[in-house]
Amino acid sequence: MNKPTFMQQEIAGIPDAVATFLERSSSSIAKAGARLREKDPLLIATVARGSSDHAASYLKYAAEIHAGIPVASLGPSIASIFGARLKLARAACLAISQSGKSPDIVKMAGTAREGGALAIALTNTAGSPLADACDEVIDILAGPERSVAATKTFVNSVVAGLALLAECIDDEGLRRALAALPARLEAARNCDWNALCEATEGRDSLFILGRGPSFAIAAEAALKFKETSSVHAEAYSSAEVMHGPVSIVGGGFPVLALAARDAAERSIAETADELTAKGATVFATSDTVSSARRLPFAATGHTLTDPLSLIVSFYAFIEAFARRRGLDPDKPTHLRKVTETR
Repeated sequence: MNKPTFMQQEIAGIPDAVATFLERSSSSIAKAGARLREKDPLLIATVARGSSDHAASYLKYAAEIHAGIPVASLGPSIASIFGARLKLARAACLAISQSGKSPDIVKMAGTAREGGALAIALTNTAGSPLADACDEVIDILAGPERSVAATKTFVNSVVAGLALLAECIDDEGLRRALAALPARLEAARNCDWNALCEATEGRDSLFILGRGPSFAIAAEAALKFKETSSVHAEAYSSAEVMHGPVSIVGGGFPVLALAARDAAERSIAETADELTAKGATVFATSDTVSSARRLPFAATGHTLTDPLSLIVSFYAFIEAFARRRGLDPDKPTHLRKVTETR
């Protein structure tokens, strides 16, 4: 038997990583949540790149839908390249970086803080420069991650953000859902998506659809197709895909529709069926589709945690898919674990 890749081992460790965070983070979450609640921001600004930016996008939908706080992504170059100053006296800034080292992320977080924002870092490196640049630090406690492709750090970043949100708005239902999440993620890891391998065999392009928090998951999945498997995948809102991108859909064109158990599930399922009617080979994580192919999923019982189970199922799939294509998912072409941009 071949030795498991680092990526495979880290995906297997996601449930335990989440459980560790939930067990050990109560103090930092309570402190940061209290300060966020006291700040009562009119806006939350996010600062991140790569998988961390997808985590920020997930949390954007969570904060807007459940807390009514608008969220905007800040381009790090606003500070690091253009030297701009922003007026953020009534804002909070959420900076997400597993390493906490990238100079542009650190600079933007510090600039937001100087502009009056309450700056909160979510990082897997509590003693990093990013931590020093922020008012509050939440260690996501994911442990070492040796594979270049982020998996457990992405999941723990989202869990940390959701725990912060639950504390800020005192959402007991979300707290209970987070407490139950490790077991559901273990079930998600064992969902069999092998049918998707066959549909993408010999294909170098596909669409991945989502809406709301699952759109952030679609973006993360598209990135993983590119970096581990050299497949060009594009993430779209299930609404946006019908406004132009649908024109390249032909016979057998692969589409993955990531639907969670939330208010967007029906619209994603309808789009999946519509694309199937146009000749695409569509897979959907929903029992509500009529003609698209169904993929198994592990429901979590809460609209804000449900999309996380989908990305864990996807991670297990994409690691195996990369190896099936003869690639090493631990060593993507032209990439390294820590990317520092300015």
